[in-house]
Amino acid sequence: QAITGDVTWAATNTYLLTNYVYVLAGATLRIEPGTVIKGRNGTAPNFGCLFVCQGGKIMAEGTPNNPIIFTSEDDDLTDSEDLLITDRGLWGGLVILGKARINKAVNAAGDAASPKYEVFEGLEDLQINGQNVHRFGGADDEDSSGVLRYVSLRHGGQKLSPDKEINGVSLGGVGRGTTVEYVEVISFADDGFEFFGGSVNTRY
Repeated sequence: QAITGDVTWAATNTYLLTNYVYVLAGATLRIEPGTVIKGRNGTAPNFGCLFVCQGGKIMAEGTPNNPIIFTSEDDDLTDSEDLLITDRGLWGGLVILGKARINKAVNAAGDAASPKYEVFEGLEDLQINGQNVHRFGGADDEDSSGVLRYVSLRHGGQKLSPDKEINGVSLGGVGRGTTVEYVEVISFADDGFEFFGGSVNTRY
């Protein structure tokens, strides 16, 4: 599923990611404070996962009292004991792919290119609307993929491919024009945060 143009997810709704959702180049996904996004479980590529592609932006600006929550479809947020700390891998995660520099690529074509690009681990070099949606890397260290503030991600980390679980927040070639702060990852099957090159500064 592709997001194009300027799209807002409102706090009055709960959003369900049933498969891979891509914010394409030129698109902006705005998420209001207090919005809940749930991911469906399944096997690749049929589980919830959000990709912000090169040239796309996510504007997820929660507040301390109204964080934006990404969690499993199975998570009843009115019951603090329905899912345990050991309930992991119940959906995917959040992947942000930018145009900042990377040093080395496993992908042979990407490593030979100038500037270098990589294809996100465990995925194919897929095109949607003419865009290679799993690529990251470039020459723009000032690149902005948007804002991630006061965001909580819970109970994900499903496998993209054998031995390749997705992280809570994956930052591939993300530039320092991007704001990432006050973000937590809880009960993920792989890393909470993983950086693949890039120049983004994060805190809290």
